[in-house]
Amino acid sequence: MRRPTIRDLAARAGVSIATVNRVLAGATVVRPATRARVEAAAEAIGFYGLGAIRARNAAARPRYRLGALLLQPHRRWYQLLARALGAAASAVAEAELVVEVEHLVDLAPGHTAERALALAERCDALCLVSAVHPLVSRAVETIRERGKPVLAIVSPLGVTGETAYVGLDNWKVGRTAAWFFARLCPPGAKVALLMGNPRYRCQEMNEAGFRSYLREHGCALRLLEPGLTYESAAVAQELTEALLAEHPDLAGLYMAGGGISGVLEALRIAGPGPGLVTLGYELMDNTREALLDGRLTLVISCPLGRLAREAVDVVLAALRDPSGTANRTRIVPFEIHTRESI
Repeated sequence: MRRPTIRDLAARAGVSIATVNRVLAGATVVRPATRARVEAAAEAIGFYGLGAIRARNAAARPRYRLGALLLQPHRRWYQLLARALGAAASAVAEAELVVEVEHLVDLAPGHTAERALALAERCDALCLVSAVHPLVSRAVETIRERGKPVLAIVSPLGVTGETAYVGLDNWKVGRTAAWFFARLCPPGAKVALLMGNPRYRCQEMNEAGFRSYLREHGCALRLLEPGLTYESAAVAQELTEALLAEHPDLAGLYMAGGGISGVLEALRIAGPGPGLVTLGYELMDNTREALLDGRLTLVISCPLGRLAREAVDVVLAALRDPSGTANRTRIVPFEIHTRESI
């Protein structure tokens, strides 16, 4: 068999001979998608210069560092989110994207702002999970003024659209949760809601959506004053134990914020009362186990792989076109899990 030529490669890739020569020479004017097509064609026909093409393409890819500022390192969901962001970055073909993850132990706004500024100094773009606070807002504005894209993930940082957001529509999440409680709990029943911190806009919108559904449909449920866990499992456990002791007739418990492991521990010790409807967040090892043993009735979950891929896509678009005015917010559809669906 004759050895494939540059002409054969150009024909297989659907490009001109001149374009193949530019790829072989490592010219930067060739688009990443075209480079990838030529490389795939070279591999398919056994082109002798495949190694050179791969080397030129690798050298021509832009290199970026994405900083990811996430919540506490002991929380399993944020460990999984960090892993998903790394996997999504590794799958990018048109650029070399490295993710530098930092987990916040101290969630105080001043510390969050300080760490965001420091991480942005080392990175080309920043994505973060944070409560809304003037100190954080000022830090985000400073980073943007330095020409670096900032993306809020999981929880929005504002309503103006200046900081793009990738995550769930938390208003819909709250209304969906209320829809379930309205159908699974008897009229007049008590329902408790636990939040982590209302400064997280995702939780604020979650509660607002929940209440709006109950008002709109005239649901006769008795919503107790929300309890704040401050994203702490220990506080969440204490609150749950107190709720179960003070309200033995509690019919519904909605965990809308951090600390679900503490809630699950309290339910394990006390045992959910007869007919108690419980709804939590994120399908992880502990929530999966709780669905199976009956401590949880429902779990609303964010698909981590989809969230990470959307976040990486938004960041790359912003890096390619820093002056772009398009709204880059992406809403990720949520999933609903029950004992029978896992």
